[in-house]
Parts: sequence; C-alpha cells; structure tokens
Amino acid sequence: MALAAPASQPSAAPTASGPAPRYTSALASLTVLFFMMGFITCLNDILIPYLKGLFTLSYAKVNLVNSCFFGAYLFMGIPAGLLVKRIGYKGGMLVGFLVAALGCFLFYPAAESRTFELFLGALFVLASGIVTLQVAGNPYVSILGPPESASARLTLTQAFNSLATFIAPFLGAALILSHLPDLKQLSASQAAALDVSPVQMLYLGIGATLILISLALSVLRMPQIAHAPAAAGDTTRAWSYRHLLLGLVGIFTYVGAEVAIGSHIVSYLNQPEVMGMTALQAGYKVGLYWGAAMVGRFIGAAVLSKLRPGRVLVFNAVGAVALVLLSISSRGELAMWSLLAVGLMNSIMFPTIFTLAVAGLGRHTEEASGLLSAAIVGGAVVPPMFGLMADSSLGGGGVHALRLAFLLPVLCYLYILWYGLKGHQRQDPAVARP
Repeated sequence: MALAAPASQPSAAPTASGPAPRYTSALASLTVLFFMMGFITCLNDILIPYLKGLFTLSYAKVNLVNSCFFGAYLFMGIPAGLLVKRIGYKGGMLVGFLVAALGCFLFYPAAESRTFELFLGALFVLASGIVTLQVAGNPYVSILGPPESASARLTLTQAFNSLATFIAPFLGAALILSHLPDLKQLSASQAAALDVSPVQMLYLGIGATLILISLALSVLRMPQIAHAPAAAGDTTRAWSYRHLLLGLVGIFTYVGAEVAIGSHIVSYLNQPEVMGMTALQAGYKVGLYWGAAMVGRFIGAAVLSKLRPGRVLVFNAVGAVALVLLSISSRGELAMWSLLAVGLMNSIMFPTIFTLAVAGLGRHTEEASGLLSAAIVGGAVVPPMFGLMADSSLGGGGVHALRLAFLLPVLCYLYILWYGLKGHQRQDPAVARP
C-alpha cells in the first residue's frame, strides 16, 4: 500500500516534483548523523565477544550489553520525543551528539577498572545520546519532501548508516579482537592479562569526533519544519492510530532479530560445525552482514520510489525467513553465507516500517517517533532470549543450541511479513467534534 499524504502537512512542504534544493543540503548533512549512529551501534557486535572473553561470561550474561544499550530506547525514547518537540529537530541532534560523546568518554574509566557494570553504565549513557539522534533524525528525514517518497528517502539516508556498520566491524576487529585469543581456549589468566587500551583509545576517538560534529552542526542552517495545529475538537494522540501501534511491534521485532543475529555471528562462525573461525576471522565477516544491508539500502532507495513499500517489506521478510532456515539446516560455507545474506533482507525493514507507521500522523509525528524509538528496545529483549536458548542444555550451549536459537529471529520476521501485508494499512481514529 502506497504511503498516503499526511493529514497535517508540514508548513514548509516541498513541491510534488521533489525536495526543494535547501532540503537536499539538509538531507546531505544528515548522512553524517546516520553514519555515526550506525558506526557506534555496530561496534557492540565486536564489543560483545571481547567482553565475553575479558570477563569470561556466558552468552546470556554478555547479552546484557544489548539489554543495556537498547534498553535505553525504552527508557529514553519518549522523553527524547518530548525534548525534540520542545527544542526542535536540530536542538535534539545537538543534545544527542553531546550525550553520546559523554558515554564514549566513560569507556575509559570502565576499561581501566575492568568492571563489567561500568561498561554497561557507559553503554546506557552512549545509547541515550543515540536515542535522541534517532528521535530527531528519522522523522526529520521523512518530512523533508513528498510523503509518497518518504520510505525511499529514509532508506537512502540510512544507507550511510549501513556504510558505517560495514566499516565498523573491520576497524573494531583490527583494533580490539586482534588482541583476543581463541575464545574456545581462553583461560582465566589470559583474560586477566588482556590489554584494554585499544578499547579506551577507540571510544575516546569516537567521543572527540562526536564533539567536532556537534560544533559543525551548531553553525549549520537547517530548514525549520512545523506541523499545522490540531483541528477544533481533535483530541487524538499518536497511539490512537492502529497502524502506528502495530508498527511499534514491527520495529521491536526487526531490531531484535537484526541485533540477535549480528551479535552472535562471531560465536556462530567460531563453531566447528560451521566454519571453525577464530574470533578475529569471524569479526571481519560481521562486516559483510552489515555490508549487505548497505547494498540493500542503496538498491532499496531506488526500488521503493517505484514499488509499494508494503510489498517490498513482504518480499524481504520472506527472504530473511528462508535464509535463516537455510543457514541453521546446513553446514560450512553455505551456513555462513546464507546467514550473512540476511543483512541484505534487513536493509529496508527499519525505514519502511518507520515511514509506514508514521504515515498520516501530522502533528503527532514527533510523539510517534519517540514511541517508535522506544520500540527499539527489542534489541534489549530478543538477544538475551536468544542467549538463553543458546546456553540451554540442548547441546550444552554448543552449535545445536545456537542453531535452535536462530528460530527466534524467524518468528520476528514472520510478524514483519504480516505487517507488510495487512498491519500497516491505515484506519484513522474518529475525531470527536463539539
């Protein structure tokens, strides 16, 4: 189903022929924002096996990294939406960059003390900044242009997010995992002797970069977008819209599935029944998973400008289900490449679900963005469930249990398939009139 025009248009709407030139420059500047969000988030996939070795943690416990990082979306998503509504999209982005920088700087004392709980605290602060960037950036992109091309526009800008997720694992593996011995043979004494300075230097560098970006953004002129006021007697709220509520579940399941897979690729490829790779070798392969998403988003930006977003979402969900099932039922290179190819199917899911969920919300867009960002908490809920399944007695936490755990993302993709078929269809609430 094609995106319908919002019931309440932005006050500075572009022409039907495409975004105005001043919008083009604003969209170009937002690619930096999406790049940094992707880079920071994807480093968790490298940080997880490193912390697992450093603190000799189980799959379930190390997934507290995902719980803490993505849990920030639950606690900070709605407050971030209210903040952006108050100080505007640009102000929200500035706050987001500064808070994320603070979180990066906190990695230094966390690593110095070798305290897992301090790592989790630093991740929560870092994630709070990313939440604010998400809440400000996603709806801003979706309304900077014609509503019928919102999915294509957000997919294109998020392709640069995927470019970062492609680069981050290679850099993270070279700087962090290269110092980590084979996870299967890592002893307690080796773990205690691990060098933490690469983690410290990497996150200090990221924090400094975020500060520089915020300074540049503060002097950049960006279009001011305002929605028309509510009609007399209109008492609806964002959650009054069915397609938004179902979209919240869609974002929850998508992020949960994507993060659960990405966070366990290293462990999956480390298994002898799959590829028997070292942590460093497998870490490089994580970049291919996210690189596939990057390629898919550049392709998807063109496809979504011609086809209905719901249909594209269904196609990709079917592909994701098929690829995961193929991977867990096979061995060797087929198991590896089919799982990495799931990234290609993931590519358009977030921007498509997001734009379908906020279609027609007008003045509720910022509030809806906060709710959708809170739904990213799926990345804090699904991976720990995945970890518990991987740690189960079925195979003693080995490859058999790990394979069964991948059925959880399959269930997530099945819901997304349904949302693309039926769930995104709009049923606007009745507006009370005096």
